Amino acid sequence: MIYWQLFLAFFRIGLFGYGGGPTMVPLFYTECVKKYKWVKEEDFTDNLAMANALPGPIGTKLAAYVGYHVKGWTGALIANCAMVLPTVLVMIGLLQVIYRWKDAPGVYGMIQAIQPVIAVMTAVLTWEFLQKGWQGSKKKSGAVAMLALSLVMLLFLDWHPGIVVGIALVLSFGYATWAIYKQRRSRGDEGGAV
Repeated sequence: MIYWQLFLAFFRIGLFGYGGGPTMVPLFYTECVKKYKWVKEEDFTDNLAMANALPGPIGTKLAAYVGYHVKGWTGALIANCAMVLPTVLVMIGLLQVIYRWKDAPGVYGMIQAIQPVIAVMTAVLTWEFLQKGWQGSKKKSGAVAMLALSLVMLLFLDWHPGIVVGIALVLSFGYATWAIYKQRRSRGDEGGAV
């Protein structure tokens, strides 16, 4: 039963993940966190950040993670195959039709109409991640600084998102290491004074 649920969930993600990549993330969240509760919200956010930092398509990395988390290697294989299957079927079956009729008003209108829906889905998920990041942040000034720095690098300097994620990981790791060192040092100083 769980294998069938894995297949159906990831088949739906692959089927409705129009545009791939970031447009699939809200679908992953809905299926894996809200509907089936295979992954906790905090774990999903952490693994999404890690998946963004690794090379390759985000969809297959998240499918592999959730599938493996639920049912080991077999679950990872089923999740990835189910997620990729709709794309393969559509590409084989409809690519000729789309290329033949791409300039037709109905097909062009359909493609244009779906884009605002994708933008709204991505904006809602972004807002939820910002809220969770804000609530989980001990120092609000650090969260604001990381957000501002990311926006500057992405929007004004036009840096690749992978580089921005890499810098954020390095800065976060450096800060966490420094904070742990500072905390241990203060405990050590207090212990020595007693």
